[in-house]
Amino acid sequence: MPTYRDEGVVLRTHHLGEADRIVTLLTRAHGKVRAVAKGVRRTSSKFGARVEPFMVADMQLAQGRSLDIITQAVTIGSYAPAIMADYSRYTAAAAMVETADRLTDHDASLQQYVLLVGALRSLARGEHVASLTLDAYLLRALAIAGWAPTFGDCAVTGEPGPHTAFSPQMGGMVASSAAPPGTVRLSAEAVELLGALLAGEWEIADESGQSARSAASAAVNAYVQYHLERGLRSLQHVERERL
Repeated sequence: MPTYRDEGVVLRTHHLGEADRIVTLLTRAHGKVRAVAKGVRRTSSKFGARVEPFMVADMQLAQGRSLDIITQAVTIGSYAPAIMADYSRYTAAAAMVETADRLTDHDASLQQYVLLVGALRSLARGEHVASLTLDAYLLRALAIAGWAPTFGDCAVTGEPGPHTAFSPQMGGMVASSAAPPGTVRLSAEAVELLGALLAGEWEIADESGQSARSAASAAVNAYVQYHLERGLRSLQHVERERL
């Protein structure tokens, strides 16, 4: 049976039989992979904890007809314990891996892999408020997938910003002349925060106020729901920041 080796982050798992699990991975070089981890539910398993959601491991896999088989796993990033110990981190991480699952397939996507691993690492370390880390991840993941929002010039006319009207279906901020009736209006601080999250300008994001964060999160949620056609189940459980 041919084998290969790759790094992978665990997106989700499902029970298989009495002792096995089906593990869905986003890998560095092989895209999304579904593989069987045999015997990992037994207490004697040598690598059961290494193939839990949010863990990153260097794995050896054997190619199968429908599902590959994980034969070895060495931990690279042990992010699950810190994430699972905090509800806000856990719900944010759950939304991240669900997004990655929805946006990727069996074609390799190194950018999506690196982005997800970096976001989980930051989340586990508590570098920023969990909801900010999540919103930054969602915006960047959609941008990599080809749905980059604009928070400066008008997404429709190109008219220089700043603008206050936000339209997910039109691609971001739009001039008042191009905004459909009922378009959501955002404060200047919320628009600045959205731009900072997309660009990774954490000094601006970390200094933002609660009202701007709430408005930005609502905008991100709407943008994700529109482009993924149906909302992420995990988002309804996300605990937004406490200042």
